[in-house]
Amino acid sequence: MAIIAFILAGLFVGVLGLLGLLNAVRGTPVRRVVPLGATLPPVDDPSFCTAMELVSRTALSGGHHVETFWNGDQTYPRLWADLRAARTSITLQLYYCETGRMADELREILVDRARAGVRVFFLYDAFGTSFPDEYIDALRAAGVRAEPFRPIGIRTLRTMQHRAHVRVVSIDGTIGWTGGFGISDKWFGDGRTKDHWRDSNVRFTGPAVHQLWAAFAACWTESTGDLLIAPVEPSADGDGPVVAGLLHASPSVGSTEAERFLTYSIASARRTLYITNSYFVPDRAIRTLIADAARRGVDTRILTVSAETDVKSTWYAGRARYEELLAAGVRIFEYQPVMMHAKTLTVDGGWAALGSMNADNRSLSFNEETVLMILDAGVTCTIERQFLDDLGFANEIRLDEFRRRGWIERIKEKACYAVWRVL
Repeated sequence: MAIIAFILAGLFVGVLGLLGLLNAVRGTPVRRVVPLGATLPPVDDPSFCTAMELVSRTALSGGHHVETFWNGDQTYPRLWADLRAARTSITLQLYYCETGRMADELREILVDRARAGVRVFFLYDAFGTSFPDEYIDALRAAGVRAEPFRPIGIRTLRTMQHRAHVRVVSIDGTIGWTGGFGISDKWFGDGRTKDHWRDSNVRFTGPAVHQLWAAFAACWTESTGDLLIAPVEPSADGDGPVVAGLLHASPSVGSTEAERFLTYSIASARRTLYITNSYFVPDRAIRTLIADAARRGVDTRILTVSAETDVKSTWYAGRARYEELLAAGVRIFEYQPVMMHAKTLTVDGGWAALGSMNADNRSLSFNEETVLMILDAGVTCTIERQFLDDLGFANEIRLDEFRRRGWIERIKEKACYAVWRVL
C-alpha cells in the first residue's frame, strides 16, 4: 500500500507540474474577428464605440482632456509638478523602478506630500522593482503606504508569472497618467540621444481617471487585503472634448480584455493602421489580422526596436516572423537611435491607444496592463504625427534585403521564437 500511495503521490505531483507548465506557456484564443452584420463598423461609426466597450469591458465616455508626451524631457517635469501639487491623495503603481536621480526625486516628492497630510499609496511590482529596503523604509517612515505586488516565493508560485506591468498615477482623483514610463534614469532625456529611452506617455482628466483608480484599487486589495473606497463625486464627469476610457487588462484562463481590444482594433482598420511597440512578438492569429489589413489595402506600418533594444531575445523572436508580414505588404521599421519603449496604436485617424501593453504574449495573457483608449480625431492625429516623425529615425526593413540575412541571425531568431510565449 505504501508503494501504491507513493506512486499515486508521484503521479499527482507530475500532473500538477504539467498543468503548471501548460499554464505558463498558454496563449490567447481569438483567431478571427467575425461581424454579425455585413461588415465591421468603421471607427467613425457610433456602433464601433459600443462594440469596443463590449469586447473590452471598458466604458468609453466624453469629458476628457488628453495630453501626450514622447520622452522624459516632456514627461517628468509635468508629472513631478502634478505630484507636488497633490492636496488629498496620490495613488502610484509602477512595474520598473531602480535607484538613481529619478528615484531620489520621487522619494523627496512622496515624503513631502505625505508629511503635508496627503494620503500616499505606492504599489510596486515585486519582480520589476529593485529598490533597496532603505528606500521603502524611508517612504514608510514619512507615512507613505508602500507595498509590493505579488511577492515572489513558494506560496506565490501560481501567480509568479502574472506581473503588474501597469503604469498608474492618480492625483486627487482628478488627474491620471499612464504609458510606458518607469522610475529609472534611462527614462530621462530626449528619446533620440544615446541612453535616453524613447517612450510615450499620456496625462488625462475626466471619467477615465476613476477607471485608472479602480485598476489600482483592484491590485491594492489583492496585495494588502484593504478595499479602498474613493470619495467620488457622482457629478464629476469632466468637461473635456475627448471620448476615452481606461482599459485595465488582467490575466484570464481564456480570452483577455487586452487581446480583444487589440484584435478588434486591427480588424476595424479601413485606411491606416500604425502600431508602435517595443516588444513586437504577436501570435499567429494577430499576425494574420495585421497581414489581412495590408492585403485589403490598409496602409499598415509597424515601428519597433532595433539592435538598441534592452531585450535582444524578444527582438530576435519578432524578427523570426517579419517575412510573412512583409510579404503581405506590411511595412516594418526599426527605431535606430536608442531603445524605443513606446506602445501606441492608431486606426483610420480616429481611434488611438496609448499605455503599458506590449504586442507579445506576456502582455496579452499574463500581465496586468493599463491602456488609455481614445476615440478622437485630434488626439489620434497628434499620435500619428509623432509616429511619422519617428519613422525619420528608423530603418525600413525591405523583404528582399531581409531574406539575405546570414544564417547566424536566422538561428538566433529561430531559437528565440521557440520560447516566444514566455518572453
